[in-house]
Amino acid sequence: MAVTVTWINHASFRISGPGSVVYIDPWKMPTQPADADIVLVSHGHFDHCSAEDIEKVSGDRTVLVAPRDVVSKLGYGQAITPGDELRIDAASIEAVCAYNLSKGFHPQANDWIGAVINLDGKRIYYAGDTDLTPEMASLTSIDLALLPVGGTYTLDAEEAARACGEIAPVAAMPYHWGDIVGSRRDAETFAESAGCEVHVLQPGQSLELP
Repeated sequence: MAVTVTWINHASFRISGPGSVVYIDPWKMPTQPADADIVLVSHGHFDHCSAEDIEKVSGDRTVLVAPRDVVSKLGYGQAITPGDELRIDAASIEAVCAYNLSKGFHPQANDWIGAVINLDGKRIYYAGDTDLTPEMASLTSIDLALLPVGGTYTLDAEEAARACGEIAPVAAMPYHWGDIVGSRRDAETFAESAGCEVHVLQPGQSLELP
């Protein structure tokens, strides 16, 4: 069974592989699959932390992993801060910094996160809502980088392309476009500038990692 990454919409993903299914920031779920082993929430903004959608993907064994303020808000879960690593079943989650440098939407002091998800030998970096932070340069051996490209609250397309230069992933996939902020043109601009293989998906489409 290969590792498969599905872009649900906006900043929401499903990552599946041998022994584990991980959802990231489920929002506007079109179905109620209840198949998550892990739900990773990057921060508490409504388009990333939706109790209704977390419930849709969760089953009896699901573990919620999130920053401390999200765990407090929801009343359950495993708290994680940048620098922490958790091993849950077949997957491990490495929390990394996600914050704005000059914008006030995502303060570094909040300890909100992106993450590297390790599953079946693949390393998938989900950036969260972030700017181009110095910490990105320390990421290594990334098979797939999931990067926001919509601007306003996060990286824009050109900044996301520069992030690829820092991270040097095998491939990348843009998100944070097509809803609230960002357009397909932002995704295409990123693809043209990233300097690595880029997969621009439509909501619901999947990529199988080689």
